[in-house]
This record gives sequence, structure tokens and C-alpha cells, in this order.
Amino acid sequence: MITTNSLRGRVALMVGHCAGMVDLVALPVWVGTLISVYRFDPQQAGLLATLFLAGAVAASLLLAPFFQLLRGRSVATAGFAGAAVAFAAASTTQQFALLALLHGVAGVAAGAALSVTHGTIARSQNPHRLFALVGMALGVFAIVFLGGTPVLVAQQGGPALFQVFAGVMAVGAVTAAVAFPAPDTAGAELSRARAAPLPAAVWWGVAGIAALGLVQSMTFSFLERVGSDRGYGLQAVTGVLIALGVVNLFPAALAAVLEKHWAARNVLLAGPALQAFLVVVIMNSPVFAPYAAAAAVFAAVMIFTHTFAFGVLARLDPSGRALAATPAMLMFGAAIGPILGGTLVKAWGYGSLGVAALVIDAVAVYAFARIHRAPGTAVAVKGMA
Repeated sequence: MITTNSLRGRVALMVGHCAGMVDLVALPVWVGTLISVYRFDPQQAGLLATLFLAGAVAASLLLAPFFQLLRGRSVATAGFAGAAVAFAAASTTQQFALLALLHGVAGVAAGAALSVTHGTIARSQNPHRLFALVGMALGVFAIVFLGGTPVLVAQQGGPALFQVFAGVMAVGAVTAAVAFPAPDTAGAELSRARAAPLPAAVWWGVAGIAALGLVQSMTFSFLERVGSDRGYGLQAVTGVLIALGVVNLFPAALAAVLEKHWAARNVLLAGPALQAFLVVVIMNSPVFAPYAAAAAVFAAVMIFTHTFAFGVLARLDPSGRALAATPAMLMFGAAIGPILGGTLVKAWGYGSLGVAALVIDAVAVYAFARIHRAPGTAVAVKGMA
């Protein structure tokens, strides 16, 4: 049996995380391509990305309560394979209605696979550290994707983007079929955890992560467009995206190193505030340098904060049910983000995204603050603060 402590098991979880979380890396190129190549307006482009994310939310919400009953390898393999087929089909059409259908199908399939991936990570011996490891893998993937895909799309056209997505999902399917691990935690203690209702603190954590995901996707979807529309040029904006990918190598590793040294409460309160500040800079800077600096570290804040949040919720819910719903937590907000961002940009311009980020991240701060005030939290998360 392959476990989460084995090399093969960890590689499978790393690949699964990268494939399932492709939106966290790809949204600027994704939405930018739909606008610049397919000639959809910001609202339409945002809607297509939203349909993928909404599909992932639906799959995650459906599967997470039954995570302990699922065969992770089978679900992950079938899910990533289905997403690969849907994206391959998307590369053959420019019709909005058909693209919308295929985005939704791909989201459902990838979301199912990502659900069992995150649930399995949550039921490892050290969820915080393993989630940090898969986060580092996502950073490496981001460098390769952001460094190569914009150039590929510029040379070969919009279908190349969906062909890349299909390839990523196909790799995820093959890896899952060969090496997807079984959860580590089992026995009587887990059986009791399954039967118990989720603590109130878990629901506050879910709300905080959803708010972070909303701001992340709302901003990230238009990161490339705001730079291009200000005349910075393809080379400069691509350089910023590559820098973002390089920076993303470090936050997960840093979160692993600081697990025992930084109070999770402080990280969860500071993360949303910093995220909102960066959005204001990105969307309102009249010159390139502040835009580039803020954009380069923007995703890193989400990765670092979410790694701590993942560890907190894993301790609060040993059954893994809550974190099997990680795609729903992230993508519920993320699903709204592209269409919300597109609507705001279309109506009031890029600066409106900064105002929205301030409001939404204030909600995230409040939700994360409530985690440590909820009944029974102190025992479950001893040592976090």
C-alpha cells in the first residue's frame, strides 16, 4: 500500500495539487487569453473561468462529506482524465456556449480529483508540512507555466492554452493511477471523529479561506490585463508573471519552517490585511515598479496564509472531511471572483477591485479572529497561538 509518507505517494499528491489548483497559477493568462485572443469582454471571460471554478465547488461539496468512503486513487484518476478530455475539446472551438459547457465539465472533474487529494493530505501525519510541500511543487509549476504558456499562446493562438491545460490534467491522471496514496489515519479515533459534528471554529475557518480565495481570483484574473492595458508591454508583464512564479517557490517552504515559531492566529489575521494592501497597489499604481513589486508577491501571501489555515483546520477536524472540501472553500470565493472582477472592471475600472478587496478581506480577518473564540478551540489547536 502506498502511503502519504512514501516518495511515490508524495509525488502523486504534489502533481494532483498542481493540476487541481491550476487556476491559482493560470488565471491571468486564462482570462487574458479569452479577452485578447477570443475577443470576449471582461465579463464574459470572467464568466468562463467562474464556470470552471463553480464546477469544482459543486464536486467538492458533493464528495467531501463522504471522503472516508471514497477510493481516492479511482476518483483522482477519473477526475483528472475527465478534465483532460474537456480541455482538449475546448481547444477545438471558439463558441462561447460550448466553451462554457466544457469549462463547467472540466471544473467538476478536476474538483472531484482535488477533493480527494486534499482530504488525503489532511489525513497524513503532518498535514501542515505536507500541504507546504505540495505548495512548493505548485511554485515550481507556476514558473514553468507562466514562463512558457504566454509565449506559446502568442505564437500558436488561444487553443494552445487549453491544450496545455489538457496536458497538465493528463499527467495528473496518469500519476494518480500509478501512485495515489491511501490516507494514513485510521482506527477507532477516526471513527469517532467521523461521527462528531464539525466544530464552529471550522466553519469560521471555511469562511475566511473563501474570502481569501475570492480576493485572490478577482485580482489574479486581471493581473495581466491591467498591466497590458497600461501599456507595460508583453515582455514586461510576462516578466512579472515569471517573477511571481519564482517568488511562489518560497512561501510554502517558509510556512513549514515557521510552523512552530509563528502563532497561527497572527498569520491568519495579518494575511488578509496584506492581501488587500497589495490589491490596492496593483490596481491603482500609475507606474510599472509598484505594480510589478506588488504583483510578484501577491499570490505568495495567499499560499503562506492558507498553509497555516490548512494546518489549523486539520487539527480541528481529524476526520479530513472539512479539508476534503478545500476546493469548495477556495473555489466558492474563487468562482465568484472572475465574474465579479469582470463586472467591476467593466462598470467602474480597475480601481474598483481595490475597494472590493478591502471590504472582502475585512470579512476574512473577522472570520479568522472568530476561530480562536469558538467553543472548544483551545484544546484542539493547542500550541497554535
